[in-house]
Amino acid sequence: MSGLPRGRTLRDTGRRRTRRHPDTDKKERSVSADAEVLTALHTIFDADTGIYRERGFQRRVGYGTRPALVHIDLANAWTRPDHAFSCDGMDTIIPAVQALNAAGRAKGIPIVYTTTAYDDVEGPNSDMGLWVHKIPVELLKVGTEAVQIDSRIAPHPGEMVIVKKRASGFHGTRLSSYLNAHGVDTVIITGVTMAGCVRHTTEDAIAEGFRPIVVREAVGDRVPGVVEWNLFDIDAKFGDVEPLKQVLGYLAGIEPFESRVRAEVAAPG
Repeated sequence: MSGLPRGRTLRDTGRRRTRRHPDTDKKERSVSADAEVLTALHTIFDADTGIYRERGFQRRVGYGTRPALVHIDLANAWTRPDHAFSCDGMDTIIPAVQALNAAGRAKGIPIVYTTTAYDDVEGPNSDMGLWVHKIPVELLKVGTEAVQIDSRIAPHPGEMVIVKKRASGFHGTRLSSYLNAHGVDTVIITGVTMAGCVRHTTEDAIAEGFRPIVVREAVGDRVPGVVEWNLFDIDAKFGDVEPLKQVLGYLAGIEPFESRVRAEVAAPG
């Protein structure tokens, strides 16, 4: 055994011991810790649900009749690995968004994507604002691959892509006017991050008079506990958090959007 690292052989059999890669152990510890955090959070949520309901919170805004899909920051910087902005859960989020897009396109509803990107990431008059003092938004340069919408959920012709500068999809953009022009009353929200851009977009949606529906399986972040906490809090105060299956059922049941628009245009007079 001399000359071999300690622990590499079994003295009684001479067989080589299987060694686990440190990254494997680290990943398993992380998964275990995440599970413990989620269990603790759901225990808190169960208790707090009673408190909220006693005080009149957790009411439902419900679905309207004229929905739009709004996908927040599902661009490569967030959806692909090895970027500072990479988020977890894409194995679930991407298929969920694909299903929503298929259902929405079948009914002709408006589909909007946002990405966050900056024209000037170096100059003294940069459009990054103060946000660059908190997070590395200098990595999100207009025209780069990082800020392009993920090809797995690429926009179809006629679907809008809004380049935003701040967290909310509404702040400083034409999103509200676009939705109003199409008579939208319900905004089905997906994307990342749950604690940042998705949350701010949801809060602004209800402030702008739209019914926010956040699709549970279609949102994510970098920390599982952050996702669950924000879903719980949004469902209590700002919008309805709904499972993918229910949202798909709602979309399947609405009247095709284009035919209603034509009917309403023809109706006056």
